Amino acid sequence: MSGHSKWATTKHKKAVIDAKRGKLFAKLIKNIEVAARMGGADPDGNPTLYDAIQKAKKQSVPNKNIDSAVKRGAGLEAGGADYETIMYEGYGPNGVAVLIECLTDNRNRATGDVRVAMTRNGGSMADPGSVSYLFNRKGVVIVPKGELTEDDVLGAVLDAGAEEVNDLGENFEVISEATDLVAVRTALQEAGIDYDSAEANFVPTMQVQLDEDGARKIFKLIDALEDSDDVQNVFANFDVSDEVMAKVDA
Repeated sequence: MSGHSKWATTKHKKAVIDAKRGKLFAKLIKNIEVAARMGGADPDGNPTLYDAIQKAKKQSVPNKNIDSAVKRGAGLEAGGADYETIMYEGYGPNGVAVLIECLTDNRNRATGDVRVAMTRNGGSMADPGSVSYLFNRKGVVIVPKGELTEDDVLGAVLDAGAEEVNDLGENFEVISEATDLVAVRTALQEAGIDYDSAEANFVPTMQVQLDEDGARKIFKLIDALEDSDDVQNVFANFDVSDEVMAKVDA
């Protein structure tokens, strides 16, 4: 779930059960395979692959799995699947706009999984274009705070095209145009600042404020969607206050 960063941060803190971890590994590996197929096996010349590998390493995916995924994607090793990206649009409870990004080798299965998760959890599918206009494609880099201040991060990324730095509690979130993502990530590296992930995401232009009941419903829907092996990312335009988040966590 990359739509709401406070929620994403909270989820990272939760103990990841084995089944979920297995699913996460599979999705990260798929990202690497597709990036290598699209742009070649050399991470230095393929920024998307570089970022996919970094993200997998941060989540402790074994190096041998990463290497195999690169080779499969680049056609250097047999067994790679022919994945396509499909974007589904819909509405969740409380009118929350939802974008569902799938990476699949079976369009019918992906469509069925998404439709079932939506309808069983208070959501509904929408026509293409009816929800996506509420989001902009942006570069998003997540930086763990550690000893850093917001000014440290801002100073490092401002000249590279960063638009804003948001405080998410344990992390900073650096937003830029998607085209400036590599420049921003590189600026952080050159400043010696570690980051958890750098990727192009869909960021909402407006947000729906949710109460505890609404938050529980949308999280349940997102969990159901993310349970599908074909779903890579879920983006949604909701906001939850720290007070409500504390109640949901409790």
